[in-house]
Parts: sequence; structure tokens; C-alpha cells
Amino acid sequence: MGLPEIDSAVFFGSITMVTWGIWVVLGNAASESIDPRTAAAISYLVAGPLALGFIIVSDASLAITARGGLLAGTAGLFTGIGLISMYVGLSGGSTTIVSTLGAMYFVVAALIGMVVLGDDVTVTRLVGIAFAVLGVVLVTR
Repeated sequence: MGLPEIDSAVFFGSITMVTWGIWVVLGNAASESIDPRTAAAISYLVAGPLALGFIIVSDASLAITARGGLLAGTAGLFTGIGLISMYVGLSGGSTTIVSTLGAMYFVVAALIGMVVLGDDVTVTRLVGIAFAVLGVVLVTR
């Protein structure tokens, strides 16, 4: 009997959840030890070569279109802003509050998906978003 097949989205989503959770805790410790802006920069100095190394060892295409490059670069800009914001927030606030609010990025993405990208607006999705917001309210009290 072999191992059950796991959906790749669930597999990689789970890895993301665990590693980002660890990242926030370590980022908090780093922000208490050194300037949070410096800690954020060091994090990206480590993450950048890791991402480039993954491109090299995987079968990733090196073809870049103007649109794709611009979108990826803009995504990196927002990632950097969020990263610095998280480290600065951790240096002066609670890990629980900063990480919980930061983790709500999926609500922003879901709303953009529904309002701008034309994803279906369903009662189930709206209730899910409402529960997520309620969860944040409860965790931050």
C-alpha cells in the first residue's frame, strides 16, 4: 500500500504556512536584537539567492516577458514593503497581533480577486472572509 497522493496546492500551502510561521517568530527575535530594517534586509539577502538557486536546480523557464517582469517586480516591491513593515511592527508590538494581521493578506487578495479579477462572489466566500475578520478581532483582544 503506497502513500496517499496529496494535492500539490495543499502540500506547498502547508510548507508555506509552517515556514512563514517560523519566519515571523525568528523575525521578531531578530528585530529585538538588531534594527528591524537591517533584519528585514538580511532576510531578503538570504531569500534572494535561495530563489535564484531554485531556478537553477529546477526546470523553471528563464523567459521573461515585459508584462511578466513588470508584474513580478511590482509584486517584489509590495513584498519588500510588507516585509519591512512586519519587522518594524514586531520590534514595537506583539508577535501575535502583527503576525495575525499580516496573515490576513489573503482577505485582501480574495477581495481583489472578486472585485477586480471577476472571481465569483458567493455567500460561502463572504462568510469565510467574515469569520477570518472575526478571528483577527478575537486574537488581537
